[in-house]
Amino acid sequence: MELSREETPQNDTLIDDDDDDTPMLSSQALEALKEFLAEQSRLVVEASQEEEEVALVAEDWRLSQFWYDRDTAETIAREVIILCRKVDSPAVACIACPTLYAYLKKIGPEVSAQLLEYDKRFEKYGTEFTFYDYNQPDDLPLSLKHSFPIIVADPPYLSKECLEKVTETISFLSRPGQSYLLLLTGEVQKERAAELLGLRPCGFQPHHASKLGNEFRLFTNYNPGTRLDGWEAE
Repeated sequence: MELSREETPQNDTLIDDDDDDTPMLSSQALEALKEFLAEQSRLVVEASQEEEEVALVAEDWRLSQFWYDRDTAETIAREVIILCRKVDSPAVACIACPTLYAYLKKIGPEVSAQLLEYDKRFEKYGTEFTFYDYNQPDDLPLSLKHSFPIIVADPPYLSKECLEKVTETISFLSRPGQSYLLLLTGEVQKERAAELLGLRPCGFQPHHASKLGNEFRLFTNYNPGTRLDGWEAE
């Protein structure tokens, strides 16, 4: 005889009523778990963002273009952002260093920056691009004159003439009063950098994505303290 639904014995089911004592987390433990999961989610997002590379145009060796590697570009970009917090109305001039400009805008998109560059492929940056030929060091819009308290320069050639002309450009761009200058160039320019601009080398050494035979250095006109591995001892 077939039993009705109401007559089916309860002990024939797979669920045991004695298992109702399911372990329950305390409110404090639940809150701690939520915080842990939120932190893990944040770390995953940050890791994903860190993996994003900045898209750069191909190097043109005819223009003496050698892009810095990611670690170099990010380190200097973060230093520039720190300097921006130290000045009123911060603005950054990037002289012939498109790698730095690209990473600076990635890390601090709100930073006011101007790229001065000979390669017109960078016109894609719109009003933040200014055509620049180091052979005509002050042939620049008057709107840029004495407008920048922070300047990063990467002269395209390791010659005395090139550094002298870039120095003229730096003088044109520098805002009166305290200004911060970072120069990326070869070790061979150490004495000239000191003579022309009063710069000293930092312990941090720049590296390029393409392996170059020349050793490059980072020079500054200010003491970075513990950042950038500090000034090199004299």
